[in-house]
Amino acid sequence: MRKAFLAPAGAAVCLLIYAPLVIVAAYSVMQRGPYGEIVLPVTLENYQRAFDPLYGRVFVRTLALSAMVTAVTLLLAFPLAFGISRAGRAKTLLLQLLLLPFWSSFLVRTYAWMFLLRDTGLVNTFLLRLGVIQEPLPLLYNDGAVMLGLIYSYLPFAVLPIYVAMERLDRSVLEAALDLGARPLAVTTRILIPLTKPGIGAAAALVFIPCVGAYLTPDLLGGSKSYLLGNLIQNQFTTARDWPFGCALALLVFVFVLGPLMIAGRRVEEAT
Repeated sequence: MRKAFLAPAGAAVCLLIYAPLVIVAAYSVMQRGPYGEIVLPVTLENYQRAFDPLYGRVFVRTLALSAMVTAVTLLLAFPLAFGISRAGRAKTLLLQLLLLPFWSSFLVRTYAWMFLLRDTGLVNTFLLRLGVIQEPLPLLYNDGAVMLGLIYSYLPFAVLPIYVAMERLDRSVLEAALDLGARPLAVTTRILIPLTKPGIGAAAALVFIPCVGAYLTPDLLGGSKSYLLGNLIQNQFTTARDWPFGCALALLVFVFVLGPLMIAGRRVEEAT
């Protein structure tokens, strides 16, 4: 009976997840035709191209920027989640405000940052009128703008799992540590963080994985100066019309980035 109930979910997973992966894997070992079509014979040339130093620099740059975004997001999300968990009656309101950006389109929110950061945007105009600067600051089309956009986009995804982990904590443990003379910093580093480690790990994965494949935010806020792995893969399916190479890059990202993260996540679940 249990298998009968799980059958529809299993069929949906196979149809929506595993079947597309099989198609991508099949395309990755084929070739691009003269007009952008996918042709035989089977070859591993696409994977050999992916290990070219030119693409390797894009890969390393993407990982570095994604790691920085994840670290900053966690630093912001942890105290925010702690504050929400201790907000009492205002907890529901704060959670609603946290999720409020999702009520609008992601594209609209990204364009809003462009209007804020451009040379004639609100930030530069405000600073110019105050006399703080004499000419507009280059706030747009750089890695800083991309990081800001990614942190803003994925901060709620980091706050929610940490908040859930904190809600499950026995607050008497923290109160006992404070009563015994432990300082707030020691309570945070030696009790609160270890006990919420599963939530922190989930938050890190929810931020890092989308950052590695992000292409819209780097494209709009970074321009040509911020070319990441997501932009490289996206260009293979649109501008270059080289689907086999794009599929090979996507699979390599899955194997070398998402694969280890999924394994680490399962180990954390088993440990808890």
